[in-house]
Amino acid sequence: MSIIKIISIVDDDASVRTATEGLVRSLGFAAYGFASAEAFLASPLIDATACLITDVQMPGMSGLELQAELASQGRDIPVIFITAFPEERLRRQARAGGAIDFLAKPFDGSTMIRCIETAVGQSS
Repeated sequence: MSIIKIISIVDDDASVRTATEGLVRSLGFAAYGFASAEAFLASPLIDATACLITDVQMPGMSGLELQAELASQGRDIPVIFITAFPEERLRRQARAGGAIDFLAKPFDGSTMIRCIETAVGQSS
């Protein structure tokens, strides 16, 4: 029996969260959405998450701050960033922190699928 991998999606935009959850589920993964980085950090799913998809700019803690917090806790969760503001400085910061990719919204579904497959392969 195979264990279904959990993909967590953190985005303050409910429509983006819902659409991304649908894409993730269509690939056979479990998808859980969170409206904030703080909600994800408080979740019991944090240790079971095989891949994290997060927005960069959100109220409260940003996606980049979330990435740094996970690293400071010693959690090695592959991260895929999505953003409506694809600034090169932020892309470099995300990559320096080990991000799988940094995708501009609206992102191409096939690109996201490739990123998820890469991330899940790393977390196996």
